[in-house]
This record gives sequence, C-alpha cells and structure tokens, in this order.
Amino acid sequence: MNRTMVTREDGEIWTFTVRAFSSPLPDHTIIVNYDGFAEDVEVGDDLLVDGGMVRFEVVEKLGPDVKCRCTDPGLLLPRANLTFWRDGSLVRERNAMLPTISPKDWLDIDFGIAEGVDFIAVSFVKSAEVINHLKSYIAARCRDSDISVIAKIESIDSLKNLEEIIRASDGAMVARGDLGAQIPLEQVPSAQQRVVKMCRQLNKPVIVASQLLESMIEYPTPTRAEVADVSEAVRQRADALMLSGESAMGQYPEKALTVLRSVSLRIERWWREEKRREAMELPNVASSFSDKISEEICNSAAKMANNLGVDALFVFTTTGHMASLLSRCRPDCPVFAFTSSTSVRRRLNLQWGLIPFRLSCSDDMESNLNRTFSLLKARGMIQSGDLVIALSDSLQSIQVMNVP
Repeated sequence: MNRTMVTREDGEIWTFTVRAFSSPLPDHTIIVNYDGFAEDVEVGDDLLVDGGMVRFEVVEKLGPDVKCRCTDPGLLLPRANLTFWRDGSLVRERNAMLPTISPKDWLDIDFGIAEGVDFIAVSFVKSAEVINHLKSYIAARCRDSDISVIAKIESIDSLKNLEEIIRASDGAMVARGDLGAQIPLEQVPSAQQRVVKMCRQLNKPVIVASQLLESMIEYPTPTRAEVADVSEAVRQRADALMLSGESAMGQYPEKALTVLRSVSLRIERWWREEKRREAMELPNVASSFSDKISEEICNSAAKMANNLGVDALFVFTTTGHMASLLSRCRPDCPVFAFTSSTSVRRRLNLQWGLIPFRLSCSDDMESNLNRTFSLLKARGMIQSGDLVIALSDSLQSIQVMNVP
C-alpha cells in the first residue's frame, strides 16, 4: 500500500484503489498493490492498516475503487501492510494466494546478491518451501554466496508451520506489528515466546521487532510499558532487538537506539548478577558425529564457564558453527569469536553474546592464543590474570588458562 506519511482523522472518507496514477494522487486516496482487492472486500469489512494502527470500514465499492470510513484514526506510513476482517475473523482466502515474494522483490533480491548483503529477510513466509526456493535461487545466481535467509514470522500460516520454517531458514524475526493484525492481540506475547524458544532450541538466531519503542517516533522518551516490553524480550534471551519506524522515520532515532541498548544491557547485567539461568532443555541439533562432538564441547564449556566464573570464552571457528553453539548456551561471560572469514564475522554479529573478530588462525593453538591475548588486551577487553576457556572447531579442543 503506497502513500506518503499522513495522519488520518476519525470519520474521514478515503478511497482505496488499485488504479495507477502518473500524476500526484488525488486527496484522500490510497493505492493498494494487488489487483483483486476491490473484488475481495465487501461492504462492512474492517480494513486494518499497519497492524491495526489505523482502521477503516468499507462503505461503498465503485469498480476499482473502495470507499472507506476511518473508524480508528492514526498515523499511516508508506508501504504499510493491509489486512481485512469480516464478522470478527481475518479474511484469508485471498491473502493465502498472494505470492510471498513479489516480482519487485526478485529484483531487490538480485540487487542484494550483487551487492553482497549478509541477510535477506522474507515477509509473510507461509511454509518452508518459500525459504528453500529462495536459497536455491541465491545459490544458482552466486555459487560462492554466503547470504543468510531470515524468515519473518508475521502471519497465521507462519505460526502453523513454524518448526519447518525455522528449520529451513537461517534465522527468524518476530514481526509483531503485522502478526498482531492476524491473531488476537492477547496472543502475541505467547507467540513471541514460542518463536524465541524454538529458534534457540534449533540453534537459529531470532530477532524481536516492531513497536518496541513506538512512542519515540514522536517523543524523546519511551513509555514505561515499552521499557517493560523491551526488558521481557531480553529476558526471553532473544538474539537481537530491531527498531523499525523509530529509526526509519522517527524524530529521535539516536535516542531510541540509546534507550534500546541501555535497557538491554541493564537487564542482561541483572540477569547475570542474580544468576538466573533458565533450565531450558536444548535438544541435540548435530547432523554428523563431528558436529555432535562440537555440540558436547560447547555445552561443557558453557557449564564450566558459569560454574568457575571465568572472565571470557574464546572460540576459534572456521564456519561460525561452533560459535553459534556456544551462543545458544547463553553463558554468563563474554564470548569472543575468531574467524578468518569476513562474511562469517559479520554474520556472527547477529547472535547472542558473540563479539566476533576476523583473525587468520592456524593449527598452532598457542600461537592463536598469544595473538588474541595481545589483541584483546590492547583494546582493554581482557587483562592479565583473567581466567579464560578456549575452544577450537578445527582441533575439536577445549582449554582452561589464565591470561599471561
């Protein structure tokens, strides 16, 4: 749905249309970007825009145009998602037939591949088939590509096929704004917790997004409820939190980011001080005997780190897999990941607790350790006497030592 940002007023009549306009849009007109819209809606339907931030009631249909009355006013953003409800239920028949990846999306994907992006996020993923199709396309277009595919969980179909989608993807995003337009609002918190938990169990990074600090689009400070919401996402041990409108078009993007960071750091520090280690069962995710060894090493290292109160964990990794396994355990101390791959280093930034560095590693563990000690001491990240546990995926090893 296309329109520049504007505020809707209660009772105003607006025209939703599938027609294209080469000149400026007429007043009170909104373009809808799928052709069957006018046929699918009925008089009396409720249109929810941007996850329910603005609501309209359909009052008249005139060919390609649909006249609607604004019943819940608010700020409407360009390219906002649109859903419609009939008799209290989401109308899904047409939505289910809409392509998850549009023709324009494929052009954007080609651009991303050419530019070497690290992640591509797919909206309204209905099944694992969409993820597998995109991964095959990326591999065919660029055989050396290391692009990760993130599934945005924001529909009923996404929740219905959640496990298969997460297994097929390289990570997930809980897009709560659009999700809240497809399921009852009171179910969004439990859906978020379910996605976060499943991603961690399957060792996939998870991002919590949408409306974290929504009021900071217009105001310099968040509400206390928003701070509590951010705190809960951190307590659920999500890998990342993402701002949307707050940074994309808000008046205080830097302040919003500062608030998000300070609240997250404070809750994580409190979690460590209180030693609130959740007893989550982490199922085996290894697909080979070698991976199983890595998994056992990481589980043991994280447990040792917490019990011994070590100051840092080091992990030397080629593909990033051992670092991700260590992150999955959520140890109390910082985890420094060292890899020779630039793309792996960038990708690891998304995962919980990891501080990645690009470093050419060798099979000589002592040489690797001496180089990392010098690097981190120079940056003030460790100091002489600190207790460290070091892991290596190429050597399948674990060592405990003090920093010289």
